Amino acid sequence: MTNTLLQRLESIRDSGLHHTLTTIKRGIEKESLRITPDGNLSQARHPETLGSALTHKWITTDYSEALLEFITPAFQDLQRPLRFLSDIHRFTYQHLGEEKIWVNSMPCLLGDELSIPIAEYGTSNSGRMKHVYRHGLWHRYGRYMQTIAGIHYNWSIPENFWQMYHTQQRSEQNLQTFISEQYFGLIRNFLRNVGLVVYLYGASPAVCSSFLQGRQHKLEALNKHTLFTRYGTSLRMSDLGYHNDAQSGLNVSYNSLPEYVRSLQHAIRTPYSEYEKLGVIKNGEYQQLNTNILQIENEFYSSIRPKRVTRRGERPTCALASRGVEYVELRCVDLDPFTPMGINESQMMFLDVFALYCMLQDSPPIDDEEKTCNSQNLQTIVTQGRNPELKLSSKCNKRPFRQWAQEHLDNMLPVARLLDHAYQHNAHSKVVQQQMEKLRDPNLTPSARVLRHLSERDQSFFQFAMHCALEQEKFFRNQPLSPEECVPFLHEARRSLEEQLRLESSDNVSFEQYLEDFFAPTVGC
Repeated sequence: MTNTLLQRLESIRDSGLHHTLTTIKRGIEKESLRITPDGNLSQARHPETLGSALTHKWITTDYSEALLEFITPAFQDLQRPLRFLSDIHRFTYQHLGEEKIWVNSMPCLLGDELSIPIAEYGTSNSGRMKHVYRHGLWHRYGRYMQTIAGIHYNWSIPENFWQMYHTQQRSEQNLQTFISEQYFGLIRNFLRNVGLVVYLYGASPAVCSSFLQGRQHKLEALNKHTLFTRYGTSLRMSDLGYHNDAQSGLNVSYNSLPEYVRSLQHAIRTPYSEYEKLGVIKNGEYQQLNTNILQIENEFYSSIRPKRVTRRGERPTCALASRGVEYVELRCVDLDPFTPMGINESQMMFLDVFALYCMLQDSPPIDDEEKTCNSQNLQTIVTQGRNPELKLSSKCNKRPFRQWAQEHLDNMLPVARLLDHAYQHNAHSKVVQQQMEKLRDPNLTPSARVLRHLSERDQSFFQFAMHCALEQEKFFRNQPLSPEECVPFLHEARRSLEEQLRLESSDNVSFEQYLEDFFAPTVGC
Protein backbone atom coordinates (compact mmCIF):
# COMPACT_ATOMS: atom_id res chain seq x y z
CA MET A 1 0.00 0.00 0.00
CA THR A 2 1.31 3.48 -0.82
CA ASN A 3 2.03 5.87 2.02
CA THR A 4 -0.40 8.36 0.50
CA LEU A 5 -3.30 5.90 0.54
CA LEU A 6 -2.51 4.89 4.12
CA GLN A 7 -2.29 8.52 5.25
CA ARG A 8 -5.60 9.40 3.61
CA LEU A 9 -7.35 6.42 5.19
CA GLU A 10 -5.96 7.29 8.63
CA SER A 11 -6.92 10.95 8.26
CA ILE A 12 -10.47 10.06 7.20
CA ARG A 13 -10.89 7.61 10.06
CA ASP A 14 -9.27 9.77 12.76
CA SER A 15 -11.44 12.77 11.85
CA GLY A 16 -14.64 10.69 11.80
CA LEU A 17 -15.13 11.58 8.14
CA HIS A 18 -15.72 7.93 7.26
CA HIS A 19 -19.17 8.10 8.87
CA THR A 20 -20.37 10.24 5.95
CA LEU A 21 -19.62 7.32 3.59
CA THR A 22 -22.79 5.57 4.76
CA THR A 23 -24.62 8.05 2.52
CA ILE A 24 -22.83 7.10 -0.70
CA LYS A 25 -25.47 6.98 -3.45
CA ARG A 26 -25.84 4.13 -5.91
CA GLY A 27 -28.14 3.58 -8.85
CA ILE A 28 -28.39 0.74 -11.37
CA GLU A 29 -29.09 0.77 -15.11
CA LYS A 30 -29.70 -2.71 -16.50
CA GLU A 31 -30.08 -3.64 -20.17
CA SER A 32 -31.91 -6.83 -21.19
CA LEU A 33 -33.32 -8.11 -24.48
CA ARG A 34 -36.98 -9.01 -24.90
CA ILE A 35 -37.30 -12.45 -26.48
CA THR A 36 -40.07 -14.64 -27.88
CA PRO A 37 -41.07 -17.88 -26.10
CA ASP A 38 -38.71 -19.84 -28.37
CA GLY A 39 -35.73 -17.59 -27.63
CA ASN A 40 -35.62 -15.39 -30.71
CA LEU A 41 -35.24 -11.62 -30.54
CA SER A 42 -38.65 -9.98 -30.18
CA GLN A 43 -39.96 -8.12 -33.22
CA ALA A 44 -42.82 -6.54 -31.25
CA ARG A 45 -43.02 -2.86 -30.41
CA HIS A 46 -42.12 -1.73 -26.90
CA PRO A 47 -45.26 -2.54 -24.86
CA GLU A 48 -47.39 0.61 -24.49
CA THR A 49 -48.54 -0.66 -21.09
CA LEU A 50 -44.97 -0.06 -19.86
CA GLY A 51 -45.18 3.59 -20.90
CA SER A 52 -43.17 5.73 -23.30
CA ALA A 53 -39.58 4.68 -23.89
CA LEU A 54 -38.80 8.33 -24.63
CA THR A 55 -39.98 9.88 -21.37
CA HIS A 56 -40.34 7.09 -18.77
CA LYS A 57 -38.03 7.60 -15.76
CA TRP A 58 -37.42 3.91 -15.07
CA ILE A 59 -38.27 1.78 -18.13
CA THR A 60 -36.86 2.68 -21.52
CA THR A 61 -34.99 1.09 -24.44
CA ASP A 62 -31.42 1.31 -25.63
CA TYR A 63 -30.28 0.63 -29.20
CA SER A 64 -32.98 -1.81 -30.24
CA GLU A 65 -36.73 -1.67 -29.77
CA ALA A 66 -36.24 -5.06 -28.09
CA LEU A 67 -33.44 -3.92 -25.74
CA LEU A 68 -35.08 -2.93 -22.47
CA GLU A 69 -33.25 -0.64 -20.09
CA PHE A 70 -34.31 -0.52 -16.45
CA ILE A 71 -33.14 2.51 -14.45
CA THR A 72 -33.36 2.82 -10.68
CA PRO A 73 -33.13 6.10 -8.79
CA ALA A 74 -29.96 6.64 -6.75
CA PHE A 75 -30.30 5.47 -3.14
CA GLN A 76 -28.13 5.68 -0.03
CA ASP A 77 -29.38 2.31 1.25
CA LEU A 78 -27.40 -0.43 -0.51
CA GLN A 79 -30.44 -2.71 -0.80
CA ARG A 80 -32.88 -0.12 -2.18
CA PRO A 81 -31.63 -0.17 -5.81
CA LEU A 82 -31.96 -3.96 -5.86
CA ARG A 83 -35.48 -3.84 -4.42
CA PHE A 84 -36.48 -1.18 -6.93
CA LEU A 85 -34.92 -3.15 -9.78
CA SER A 86 -36.82 -6.23 -8.63
CA ASP A 87 -40.08 -4.24 -8.66
CA ILE A 88 -39.37 -3.06 -12.24
CA HIS A 89 -38.85 -6.68 -13.32
CA ARG A 90 -42.03 -7.82 -11.61
CA PHE A 91 -44.10 -5.01 -13.12
CA THR A 92 -42.62 -5.61 -16.58
CA TYR A 93 -43.37 -9.33 -16.48
CA GLN A 94 -46.99 -8.49 -15.65
CA HIS A 95 -47.17 -6.68 -19.01
CA LEU A 96 -45.03 -8.83 -21.30
CA GLY A 97 -47.55 -11.48 -22.22
CA GLU A 98 -45.64 -14.57 -23.38
CA GLU A 99 -42.40 -12.71 -23.97
CA LYS A 100 -39.41 -13.20 -21.69
CA ILE A 101 -36.33 -11.27 -20.63
CA TRP A 102 -32.90 -12.53 -21.69
CA VAL A 103 -30.52 -12.60 -18.72
CA ASN A 104 -27.08 -12.95 -20.33
CA SER A 105 -24.91 -10.13 -21.67
CA MET A 106 -24.36 -11.88 -25.00
CA PRO A 107 -27.53 -12.05 -27.10
CA CYS A 108 -30.16 -14.65 -27.90
CA LEU A 109 -30.86 -16.28 -31.28
CA LEU A 110 -30.42 -13.64 -33.95
CA GLY A 111 -31.57 -13.64 -37.54
CA ASP A 112 -30.02 -11.47 -40.24
CA GLU A 113 -28.92 -7.99 -39.26
CA LEU A 114 -32.06 -6.26 -40.50
CA SER A 115 -34.17 -8.39 -38.14
CA ILE A 116 -32.78 -6.38 -35.22
CA PRO A 117 -35.30 -3.52 -34.90
CA ILE A 118 -33.94 -0.04 -34.17
CA ALA A 119 -35.69 1.66 -31.26
CA GLU A 120 -38.54 4.07 -32.05
CA TYR A 121 -39.37 7.09 -29.88
CA GLY A 122 -42.26 8.80 -31.62
CA THR A 123 -42.49 11.84 -33.87
CA SER A 124 -41.19 14.63 -31.62
CA ASN A 125 -37.88 16.22 -32.52
CA SER A 126 -36.20 14.72 -29.45
CA GLY A 127 -37.68 11.29 -30.25
CA ARG A 128 -36.58 11.48 -33.89
CA MET A 129 -33.09 12.48 -32.82
CA LYS A 130 -32.75 9.40 -30.59
CA HIS A 131 -33.88 7.17 -33.47
CA VAL A 132 -31.61 8.78 -36.08
CA TYR A 133 -28.65 8.54 -33.69
CA ARG A 134 -29.26 4.78 -33.42
CA HIS A 135 -29.66 4.58 -37.20
CA GLY A 136 -26.19 6.11 -37.40
CA LEU A 137 -24.82 3.53 -34.97
CA TRP A 138 -26.07 0.83 -37.34
CA HIS A 139 -24.10 2.25 -40.26
CA ARG A 140 -21.00 2.84 -38.14
CA TYR A 141 -20.84 -0.40 -36.12
CA GLY A 142 -23.51 -2.75 -37.42
CA ARG A 143 -26.58 -3.88 -35.50
CA TYR A 144 -25.31 -7.16 -34.07
CA MET A 145 -22.90 -5.71 -31.52
CA GLN A 146 -25.63 -3.45 -30.20
CA THR A 147 -27.61 -6.40 -28.89
CA ILE A 148 -24.95 -6.88 -26.18
CA ALA A 149 -26.29 -5.97 -22.73
CA GLY A 150 -24.72 -4.97 -19.44
CA ILE A 151 -25.16 -3.15 -16.16
CA HIS A 152 -24.10 0.42 -15.40
CA TYR A 153 -23.42 1.22 -11.76
CA ASN A 154 -23.92 4.90 -10.92
CA TRP A 155 -21.90 5.97 -7.89
CA SER A 156 -21.47 9.24 -6.02
CA ILE A 157 -19.85 10.40 -2.79
CA PRO A 158 -22.00 12.62 -0.52
CA GLU A 159 -21.63 16.40 -0.39
CA ASN A 160 -20.78 16.46 3.32
CA PHE A 161 -17.81 14.17 2.68
CA TRP A 162 -16.53 16.46 -0.05
CA GLN A 163 -16.82 19.57 2.10
CA MET A 164 -14.76 18.08 4.92
CA TYR A 165 -12.31 16.25 2.64
CA HIS A 166 -11.73 19.48 0.69
CA THR A 167 -10.63 21.17 3.93
CA GLN A 168 -8.65 18.13 5.06
CA GLN A 169 -6.65 18.10 1.82
CA ARG A 170 -5.97 21.84 2.19
CA SER A 171 -7.15 22.43 -1.35
CA GLU A 172 -7.12 26.00 -2.69
CA GLN A 173 -9.54 25.10 -5.49
CA ASN A 174 -13.21 25.93 -5.25
CA LEU A 175 -15.24 22.98 -3.98
CA GLN A 176 -16.78 21.85 -7.29
CA THR A 177 -13.44 22.02 -9.12
CA PHE A 178 -11.92 19.92 -6.33
CA ILE A 179 -14.77 17.39 -6.56
CA SER A 180 -14.37 17.08 -10.34
CA GLU A 181 -10.62 16.64 -9.98
CA GLN A 182 -11.10 13.86 -7.40
CA TYR A 183 -13.58 12.04 -9.65
CA PHE A 184 -11.16 12.25 -12.57
CA GLY A 185 -8.44 10.78 -10.35
CA LEU A 186 -10.86 7.92 -9.61
CA ILE A 187 -11.52 7.49 -13.34
CA ARG A 188 -7.81 7.28 -14.25
CA ASN A 189 -7.15 4.62 -11.61
CA PHE A 190 -10.30 2.78 -12.66
CA LEU A 191 -8.97 2.62 -16.23
CA ARG A 192 -5.68 1.27 -14.88
CA ASN A 193 -7.34 -1.40 -12.75
CA VAL A 194 -10.66 -2.27 -14.41
CA GLY A 195 -9.29 -5.63 -15.56
CA LEU A 196 -9.54 -6.80 -11.96
CA VAL A 197 -13.34 -6.29 -11.98
CA VAL A 198 -13.58 -7.99 -15.38
CA TYR A 199 -11.70 -11.05 -14.09
CA LEU A 200 -13.69 -11.31 -10.86
CA TYR A 201 -17.17 -10.71 -12.32
CA GLY A 202 -16.99 -11.22 -16.09
CA ALA A 203 -19.72 -13.67 -17.10
CA SER A 204 -19.65 -13.75 -20.89
CA PRO A 205 -16.97 -16.21 -22.11
CA ALA A 206 -19.25 -17.75 -24.76
CA VAL A 207 -21.79 -16.68 -27.34
CA CYS A 208 -24.35 -18.15 -29.72
CA SER A 209 -22.80 -18.59 -33.16
CA SER A 210 -25.70 -16.60 -34.67
CA PHE A 211 -24.14 -13.45 -33.18
CA LEU A 212 -21.09 -13.75 -35.44
CA GLN A 213 -22.75 -15.06 -38.58
CA GLY A 214 -20.84 -13.99 -41.65
CA ARG A 215 -18.15 -12.16 -39.66
CA GLN A 216 -14.50 -12.94 -39.06
CA HIS A 217 -13.47 -13.71 -35.49
CA LYS A 218 -10.84 -15.50 -33.39
CA LEU A 219 -13.16 -17.49 -31.14
CA GLU A 220 -13.04 -21.28 -30.80
CA ALA A 221 -15.99 -23.58 -31.44
CA LEU A 222 -17.19 -25.26 -28.25
CA ASN A 223 -19.92 -27.13 -30.10
CA LYS A 224 -21.98 -26.70 -33.25
CA HIS A 225 -23.80 -23.59 -32.07
CA THR A 226 -21.41 -22.08 -29.50
CA LEU A 227 -18.24 -20.01 -29.79
CA PHE A 228 -16.06 -19.26 -26.79
CA THR A 229 -12.70 -18.21 -25.37
CA ARG A 230 -11.12 -20.98 -23.31
CA TYR A 231 -9.69 -18.70 -20.62
CA GLY A 232 -11.85 -15.68 -21.40
CA THR A 233 -13.84 -13.62 -18.93
CA SER A 234 -16.00 -11.07 -20.77
CA LEU A 235 -16.61 -11.10 -24.52
CA ARG A 236 -18.83 -8.10 -23.85
CA MET A 237 -15.72 -6.06 -23.06
CA SER A 238 -13.76 -7.39 -26.06
CA ASP A 239 -13.42 -5.85 -29.51
CA LEU A 240 -16.66 -7.65 -30.44
CA GLY A 241 -18.32 -4.65 -28.77
CA TYR A 242 -18.22 -1.04 -29.91
CA HIS A 243 -15.13 -0.82 -32.06
CA ASN A 244 -14.19 0.69 -35.41
CA ASP A 245 -11.31 2.59 -36.99
CA ALA A 246 -12.80 5.98 -36.15
CA GLN A 247 -13.07 5.27 -32.42
CA SER A 248 -9.71 3.51 -32.26
CA GLY A 249 -8.10 6.76 -33.42
CA LEU A 250 -9.72 8.87 -30.73
CA ASN A 251 -7.52 10.38 -28.04
CA VAL A 252 -9.95 11.32 -25.29
CA SER A 253 -8.09 12.64 -22.24
CA TYR A 254 -9.08 11.90 -18.64
CA ASN A 255 -6.31 14.03 -17.17
CA SER A 256 -8.71 16.84 -16.25
CA LEU A 257 -12.31 17.86 -16.80
CA PRO A 258 -11.41 20.64 -19.30
CA GLU A 259 -9.23 18.23 -21.32
CA TYR A 260 -11.97 15.60 -21.33
CA VAL A 261 -14.61 18.05 -22.51
CA ARG A 262 -12.29 19.57 -25.11
CA SER A 263 -11.22 16.21 -26.58
CA LEU A 264 -14.79 14.85 -26.77
CA GLN A 265 -16.13 18.02 -28.33
CA HIS A 266 -13.32 17.93 -30.87
CA ALA A 267 -14.50 14.45 -31.91
CA ILE A 268 -18.10 15.65 -32.16
CA ARG A 269 -17.06 18.52 -34.46
CA THR A 270 -14.47 16.72 -36.61
CA PRO A 271 -15.65 15.13 -39.89
CA TYR A 272 -14.61 11.55 -40.70
CA SER A 273 -14.13 10.66 -44.35
CA GLU A 274 -15.99 7.32 -44.30
CA TYR A 275 -18.99 8.94 -42.64
CA GLU A 276 -18.88 11.80 -45.14
CA LYS A 277 -19.17 9.22 -47.94
CA LEU A 278 -22.31 7.86 -46.28
CA GLY A 279 -23.81 11.33 -45.96
CA VAL A 280 -26.50 12.55 -43.58
CA ILE A 281 -29.61 12.20 -45.75
CA LYS A 282 -30.09 9.60 -48.47
CA ASN A 283 -33.27 9.30 -50.52
CA GLY A 284 -34.99 11.63 -48.08
CA GLU A 285 -34.07 9.52 -45.01
CA TYR A 286 -31.60 10.43 -42.28
CA GLN A 287 -28.69 7.98 -42.15
CA GLN A 288 -26.95 9.58 -39.15
CA LEU A 289 -27.03 12.82 -37.18
CA ASN A 290 -23.84 14.14 -38.77
CA THR A 291 -20.65 12.95 -40.47
CA ASN A 292 -18.31 13.57 -37.54
CA ILE A 293 -16.14 11.06 -35.65
CA LEU A 294 -18.83 10.96 -32.96
CA GLN A 295 -22.45 11.93 -33.57
CA ILE A 296 -22.89 12.81 -29.88
CA GLU A 297 -20.91 12.24 -26.67
CA ASN A 298 -22.63 8.97 -25.76
CA GLU A 299 -21.24 7.29 -28.87
CA PHE A 300 -17.79 7.24 -27.28
CA TYR A 301 -17.48 3.91 -25.54
CA SER A 302 -15.60 3.72 -22.25
CA SER A 303 -15.72 1.44 -19.22
CA ILE A 304 -16.38 4.51 -17.03
CA ARG A 305 -17.88 7.95 -17.59
CA PRO A 306 -17.96 11.18 -15.60
CA LYS A 307 -21.58 12.31 -15.38
CA ARG A 308 -23.78 15.28 -14.54
CA VAL A 309 -27.56 15.18 -14.80
CA THR A 310 -28.47 17.16 -17.90
CA ARG A 311 -31.28 19.62 -18.40
CA ARG A 312 -33.69 19.14 -21.30
CA GLY A 313 -31.87 19.66 -24.58
CA GLU A 314 -28.48 20.06 -22.85
CA ARG A 315 -25.45 18.17 -24.14
CA PRO A 316 -23.55 16.05 -21.58
CA THR A 317 -20.22 17.83 -22.10
CA CYS A 318 -21.91 21.21 -21.64
CA ALA A 319 -23.43 20.04 -18.35
CA LEU A 320 -20.01 18.86 -17.17
CA ALA A 321 -18.25 22.02 -18.30
CA SER A 322 -20.73 24.34 -16.58
CA ARG A 323 -21.49 22.45 -13.36
CA GLY A 324 -18.75 19.83 -12.92
CA VAL A 325 -18.85 16.08 -12.23
CA GLU A 326 -21.76 14.87 -10.11
CA TYR A 327 -21.20 11.10 -10.20
CA VAL A 328 -19.43 8.36 -12.15
CA GLU A 329 -20.99 5.61 -14.22
CA LEU A 330 -19.13 2.27 -14.01
CA ARG A 331 -19.87 0.46 -17.27
CA CYS A 332 -17.77 -2.73 -16.95
CA VAL A 333 -20.35 -5.04 -15.35
CA ASP A 334 -21.66 -8.12 -17.18
CA LEU A 335 -25.11 -9.45 -16.42
CA ASP A 336 -24.70 -12.31 -13.94
CA PRO A 337 -27.00 -15.09 -15.24
CA PHE A 338 -26.92 -16.82 -11.84
CA THR A 339 -28.48 -13.82 -10.06
CA PRO A 340 -32.12 -12.70 -10.60
CA MET A 341 -31.25 -8.99 -10.95
CA GLY A 342 -28.01 -9.58 -12.84
CA ILE A 343 -26.09 -8.06 -9.91
CA ASN A 344 -26.26 -8.68 -6.17
CA GLU A 345 -25.49 -6.89 -2.93
CA SER A 346 -22.08 -8.52 -2.57
CA GLN A 347 -20.94 -7.25 -5.96
CA MET A 348 -22.25 -3.78 -5.19
CA MET A 349 -20.20 -3.74 -1.98
CA PHE A 350 -17.11 -4.72 -3.92
CA LEU A 351 -17.71 -1.96 -6.47
CA ASP A 352 -18.08 0.53 -3.61
CA VAL A 353 -14.72 -0.54 -2.18
CA PHE A 354 -13.10 -0.57 -5.62
CA ALA A 355 -14.36 2.92 -6.54
CA LEU A 356 -13.28 4.41 -3.20
CA TYR A 357 -9.88 2.68 -3.53
CA CYS A 358 -9.43 4.20 -6.99
CA MET A 359 -10.30 7.64 -5.64
CA LEU A 360 -7.99 7.61 -2.61
CA GLN A 361 -4.92 6.31 -4.43
CA ASP A 362 -2.47 8.67 -6.10
CA SER A 363 -3.60 9.09 -9.70
CA PRO A 364 -0.99 10.68 -11.99
CA PRO A 365 -1.92 11.75 -15.53
CA ILE A 366 -2.16 9.06 -18.21
CA ASP A 367 0.11 9.62 -21.20
CA ASP A 368 -0.32 8.01 -24.62
CA GLU A 369 1.98 5.08 -23.81
CA GLU A 370 0.14 4.22 -20.60
CA LYS A 371 -3.22 4.57 -22.36
CA THR A 372 -2.08 1.91 -24.85
CA CYS A 373 -0.81 -0.29 -22.02
CA ASN A 374 -4.08 -0.04 -20.10
CA SER A 375 -6.03 -1.04 -23.20
CA GLN A 376 -3.70 -3.97 -23.96
CA ASN A 377 -3.83 -5.24 -20.39
CA LEU A 378 -7.63 -5.10 -20.33
CA GLN A 379 -7.95 -7.04 -23.58
CA THR A 380 -5.46 -9.63 -22.29
CA ILE A 381 -7.61 -10.16 -19.19
CA VAL A 382 -10.79 -10.23 -21.32
CA THR A 383 -9.48 -13.05 -23.49
CA GLN A 384 -7.00 -14.86 -21.21
CA GLY A 385 -7.89 -13.85 -17.65
CA ARG A 386 -8.31 -17.38 -16.25
CA ASN A 387 -5.09 -18.70 -17.79
CA PRO A 388 -3.02 -19.76 -14.74
CA GLU A 389 0.18 -18.72 -16.54
CA LEU A 390 -1.09 -15.31 -17.64
CA LYS A 391 1.37 -12.46 -17.52
CA LEU A 392 0.53 -8.86 -18.28
CA SER A 393 2.84 -8.10 -21.16
CA SER A 394 2.41 -4.43 -22.00
CA LYS A 395 5.37 -2.07 -21.80
CA CYS A 396 3.99 -0.65 -18.57
CA ASN A 397 3.37 -3.89 -16.72
CA LYS A 398 5.04 -7.27 -17.24
CA ARG A 399 4.09 -8.92 -13.94
CA PRO A 400 2.12 -12.15 -13.57
CA PHE A 401 -1.55 -11.25 -13.60
CA ARG A 402 -2.35 -12.93 -10.28
CA GLN A 403 0.48 -11.10 -8.50
CA TRP A 404 -0.82 -7.79 -9.87
CA ALA A 405 -4.42 -8.62 -8.89
CA GLN A 406 -3.47 -9.87 -5.40
CA GLU A 407 -1.58 -6.66 -4.66
CA HIS A 408 -4.66 -4.61 -5.50
CA LEU A 409 -6.94 -6.78 -3.37
CA ASP A 410 -4.48 -6.60 -0.46
CA ASN A 411 -4.43 -2.81 -0.77
CA MET A 412 -8.24 -2.72 -0.95
CA LEU A 413 -8.68 -4.46 2.41
CA PRO A 414 -7.92 -1.32 4.51
CA VAL A 415 -10.44 0.60 2.36
CA ALA A 416 -12.99 -2.16 3.00
CA ARG A 417 -12.27 -1.97 6.74
CA LEU A 418 -12.88 1.78 6.67
CA LEU A 419 -16.35 1.15 5.21
CA ASP A 420 -16.91 -1.67 7.70
CA HIS A 421 -16.11 0.74 10.53
CA ALA A 422 -18.60 3.25 9.11
CA TYR A 423 -21.36 0.63 8.72
CA GLN A 424 -20.43 -1.25 11.92
CA HIS A 425 -20.09 -4.64 10.25
CA ASN A 426 -17.41 -6.69 8.47
CA ALA A 427 -19.23 -7.34 5.19
CA HIS A 428 -17.01 -5.21 2.96
CA SER A 429 -13.83 -6.93 4.16
CA LYS A 430 -15.48 -10.31 3.75
CA VAL A 431 -16.39 -9.50 0.13
CA VAL A 432 -12.81 -8.53 -0.72
CA GLN A 433 -11.48 -11.69 0.92
CA GLN A 434 -13.97 -13.76 -1.08
CA GLN A 435 -12.55 -12.29 -4.29
CA MET A 436 -9.08 -13.46 -3.25
CA GLU A 437 -10.44 -17.00 -3.41
CA LYS A 438 -11.19 -16.42 -7.10
CA LEU A 439 -7.53 -15.65 -7.68
CA ARG A 440 -6.48 -18.87 -5.98
CA ASP A 441 -9.14 -20.86 -7.85
CA PRO A 442 -10.27 -19.39 -11.23
CA ASN A 443 -13.05 -22.01 -11.35
CA LEU A 444 -14.96 -19.87 -8.84
CA THR A 445 -15.33 -16.98 -11.31
CA PRO A 446 -18.68 -16.48 -13.09
CA SER A 447 -17.04 -16.98 -16.49
CA ALA A 448 -15.71 -20.39 -15.41
CA ARG A 449 -19.10 -21.32 -13.97
CA VAL A 450 -20.76 -20.53 -17.31
CA LEU A 451 -18.34 -22.75 -19.24
CA ARG A 452 -18.64 -25.51 -16.66
CA HIS A 453 -22.43 -25.53 -17.10
CA LEU A 454 -22.02 -25.80 -20.88
CA SER A 455 -19.51 -28.63 -20.60
CA GLU A 456 -21.07 -30.70 -17.82
CA ARG A 457 -24.58 -30.49 -19.27
CA ASP A 458 -23.44 -30.75 -22.90
CA GLN A 459 -25.38 -27.58 -23.68
CA SER A 460 -25.02 -24.90 -26.30
CA PHE A 461 -24.75 -21.33 -25.06
CA PHE A 462 -28.32 -20.77 -26.22
CA GLN A 463 -29.65 -23.76 -24.27
CA PHE A 464 -27.86 -22.63 -21.11
CA ALA A 465 -28.97 -19.00 -21.47
CA MET A 466 -32.56 -19.97 -22.29
CA HIS A 467 -32.66 -22.14 -19.17
CA CYS A 468 -31.46 -19.16 -17.11
CA ALA A 469 -34.10 -16.91 -18.69
CA LEU A 470 -36.88 -19.39 -17.92
CA GLU A 471 -35.72 -19.80 -14.32
CA GLN A 472 -35.63 -16.06 -13.74
CA GLU A 473 -38.99 -15.60 -15.46
CA LYS A 474 -40.43 -18.08 -12.97
CA PHE A 475 -38.77 -16.19 -10.12
CA PHE A 476 -40.43 -12.88 -11.04
CA ARG A 477 -43.79 -14.19 -12.26
CA ASN A 478 -44.24 -16.10 -8.99
CA GLN A 479 -44.13 -12.85 -7.01
CA PRO A 480 -46.19 -10.28 -8.94
CA LEU A 481 -46.61 -6.78 -7.59
CA SER A 482 -49.73 -6.20 -5.52
CA PRO A 483 -52.26 -3.64 -6.84
CA GLU A 484 -50.86 -1.11 -4.36
CA GLU A 485 -47.26 -1.77 -5.46
CA CYS A 486 -48.29 -1.31 -9.10
CA VAL A 487 -49.65 2.21 -8.53
CA PRO A 488 -46.41 4.20 -8.98
CA PHE A 489 -45.50 2.22 -12.10
CA LEU A 490 -48.96 2.65 -13.64
CA HIS A 491 -48.84 6.35 -12.82
CA GLU A 492 -45.40 6.74 -14.41
CA ALA A 493 -46.51 4.82 -17.51
CA ARG A 494 -49.49 7.17 -17.97
CA ARG A 495 -47.42 10.27 -17.22
CA SER A 496 -44.71 9.25 -19.71
CA LEU A 497 -47.24 8.64 -22.51
CA GLU A 498 -48.86 12.00 -21.85
CA GLU A 499 -45.46 13.69 -21.81
CA GLN A 500 -44.54 12.15 -25.17
CA LEU A 501 -47.80 13.43 -26.69
CA ARG A 502 -47.13 16.87 -25.22
CA LEU A 503 -43.67 16.95 -26.79
CA GLU A 504 -45.03 15.84 -30.15
CA SER A 505 -47.68 18.55 -30.13
CA SER A 506 -45.45 21.35 -28.86
CA ASP A 507 -42.55 21.18 -31.33
CA ASN A 508 -42.44 24.55 -33.08
CA VAL A 509 -39.31 24.12 -35.25
CA SER A 510 -38.41 21.68 -37.99
CA PHE A 511 -36.24 18.67 -37.23
CA GLU A 512 -33.44 20.23 -39.28
CA GLN A 513 -33.58 23.39 -37.17
CA TYR A 514 -33.75 21.34 -33.97
CA LEU A 515 -30.50 19.56 -34.87
CA GLU A 516 -28.85 22.82 -35.86
CA ASP A 517 -29.79 24.39 -32.53
CA PHE A 518 -28.68 21.29 -30.59
CA PHE A 519 -25.22 21.24 -32.15
CA ALA A 520 -24.72 24.99 -32.16
CA PRO A 521 -21.66 26.14 -30.16
CA THR A 522 -22.70 27.06 -26.63
CA VAL A 523 -21.16 29.88 -24.66
CA GLY A 524 -18.89 28.45 -21.95
CA CYS A 525 -19.09 24.92 -23.38
